[in-house]
Amino acid sequence: MTSNRPYLLRAIYDWISDNGLTPYVLVDAAQPGVRVPPHVVKNGQVVLNLAMRAVANLDLGNDRIAFQARFSGVSQSIVIPVQAVLALYAQENGQGMMFPADDNEAPAANSAEAADEASESPEPTGGDDDRPKRGAPHLRVVK
Repeated sequence: MTSNRPYLLRAIYDWISDNGLTPYVLVDAAQPGVRVPPHVVKNGQVVLNLAMRAVANLDLGNDRIAFQARFSGVSQSIVIPVQAVLALYAQENGQGMMFPADDNEAPAANSAEAADEASESPEPTGGDDDRPKRGAPHLRVVK
């Protein structure tokens, strides 16, 4: 089956917008394919306003979110793969949805193959690998 993340993103976006609130998206800027201005990234994450008055040509696609936005008066093309989205919420009250950061969006070719791969690959033990350990994502109110 395909990922349900893009469908949930569109539904939450519509729900927030239909209620007259401002949709904000929290993005893991370290994910491959994320294209945002580097100066807006803080601690590897970026919060972007997706309101229709703040962006142009918004495309909430199945693989990516793309739009034009102005940063310091300069129009920029923004691309966010859906797997890089950590949360979509209303700026005014924080209601919305968080998404797991480690969600593997790549569909397996065959569920039996995926089960075999899962049984063959050893569980990570937190040993000598260089990957940073992440805590649970969190939201904070930006005023």
